[in-house]
Amino acid sequence: MKKPKLRELKEAVRALIKGPYTTKFPKVPATVPEHFRGVPTYVPDECVGCGACAQVCPAGAIRVVDEYNEEKGRVMRHIERNWGNCIFCSQCFVYCITGKGIILDKDFERSTTDPRDLIDAHDKELLFCEKCGSPITAVDHVRWMMNKLGELAYANQTFMVTRMGDLKLVEETAPRDDRDLERSDFIRILCPNCRASYILSDEWGES
Repeated sequence: MKKPKLRELKEAVRALIKGPYTTKFPKVPATVPEHFRGVPTYVPDECVGCGACAQVCPAGAIRVVDEYNEEKGRVMRHIERNWGNCIFCSQCFVYCITGKGIILDKDFERSTTDPRDLIDAHDKELLFCEKCGSPITAVDHVRWMMNKLGELAYANQTFMVTRMGDLKLVEETAPRDDRDLERSDFIRILCPNCRASYILSDEWGES
């Protein structure tokens, strides 16, 4: 059996006294650069529920679906992130329309023994069409667009009715039956399809 080289023996003694050359993580928190691209962390109060993050996520780690919420007793927009599928590309952060709904956390440690710990979710209130009942978008999304447009938002009837409701300037909108849209229905919350159908019918007699 060959004797170990003196250099290797020297390195072994040095490591035994001073400790290994490798990082001391996880016992000692790792130091990351200032612009480290870490875990995309959602800020529910700043998220408007537009769904842009799910559209640009190449890994499909973000799911946005409108579904019935038993606790709330109505349909809500459910936004769910699975960090187990996240590839840390930060596209959701880059394309967040508010610039505040997602931040890049410097934390990169997401190891767990329970896959459920990798799921992060929150719900958003939806705005529904008064004619067909289909969801238009999240209420917070509508409010964000109105604030972005300023006074120009009043050119859109859906925005205007929503704003008046927020300001408590109008009472609850009177319910309507299944009849075709009439001119009195113009100032209502309508989805793009129903509003286009009404305009064609009113202007050209077509639907």
